[in-house]
Order: sequence, then structure tokens, then C-alpha cells
Amino acid sequence: MDFLSQLLRGIAFVPALVSGIEGLFGGKPGAEKKDAAMSFLQNALAMTDAVAAREIINPQMFRDGISKIVDGTVQCLNASTWCKQPPTPSTPPSA
Repeated sequence: MDFLSQLLRGIAFVPALVSGIEGLFGGKPGAEKKDAAMSFLQNALAMTDAVAAREIINPQMFRDGISKIVDGTVQCLNASTWCKQPPTPSTPPSA
């Protein structure tokens, strides 16, 4: 499979992956959840094969890029209704 199409397919399921990781590791620190997401993505994208085939010539830079995609996805989801908002304190109505 062409590397670019494989990468785009991998990126397409990042939001679902982040949501699933949150469900599985909700009580864990953010760094542990990100490590789990990164590990899954690296395996899903068959990164080892891509490095061996020289489709990825700088693995560290590639990991950094994927890491930024995960961070951006989490930031977008946390800014949306997906994130559980703390209840607003109830204040008595003023007259």
C-alpha cells in the first residue's frame, strides 16, 4: 500500500483512538494515555516496515509529527462537548 494513503488512513482514526484510550485509561495521567495512543498508532501504521523500506527516513521526526497530531486531537476534543464539563455552581436567581 502507498505510504501516504496508509498515513492518511491512520490519521483518520486518531479521534476514535483518543476516545477509546480515554475510556480505557481514564484515570491514568495524560502522558500514559498518550504513550498508549502512540504505541497503537505506530503499530497500526506499520512504522517498522516503513522505516525498513526507507519510506520513513527520519523515524524520530515522524514520531514527533504523529505526537503533535495526537496532542492536537486531544486539544480539539477537550475544547468540545466531548469533554465532560464540570457542573456550574447553582446560584439563586437575582430579583
